[in-house]
Amino acid sequence: MKAFLRETLGIIIAAVVIFLLIQTTLQMADITYSSMEPSFHEGQRILVNKIVYNFHEPERGDVIVLHPPPPYSPDTTPFIKRIIGLPGELIEIVAGWVFIDGIKLEEPYIKESPTYNLRRQTIPENEYFVLGDNRNNSNDSHVFGTVPRDNIIGKAWISVWPLSDCGLIPSYSYME
Repeated sequence: MKAFLRETLGIIIAAVVIFLLIQTTLQMADITYSSMEPSFHEGQRILVNKIVYNFHEPERGDVIVLHPPPPYSPDTTPFIKRIIGLPGELIEIVAGWVFIDGIKLEEPYIKESPTYNLRRQTIPENEYFVLGDNRNNSNDSHVFGTVPRDNIIGKAWISVWPLSDCGLIPSYSYME
């Protein structure tokens, strides 16, 4: 009887430890809007890696899940966006192109070129400029400004639903 209780207690402790580990390192996120089409679509589910940015800073091209900044309520569903500009960089959007420090970004993942312009501005330290891949149908940094580092929940890591979309979420390398 003692062996049975010891084994049962061991299993319960292991389950609690695994549960807590998963809760602190991963999060499930649902795509609820079309702002990231064609890369992601409504109804898609992804796993978010919440600890990756403890080991390195966010990088251009990373797809992230974030708490939207004011004027959005803290209860607003987290947003999914792509990091375009890094702290200290100069960004502008002109005639459908994004420029970082005067260099045009090649962005094969966007739905269509933006139909808006954004005046040249420097991204503040510890903040990021994020855009949706569906540039003309996205609430993102061209609307609400840059996103503080503390608002980033984590990096979109794996698509888990629907099964046809399962797999690692690709990263893009740019001009660096």
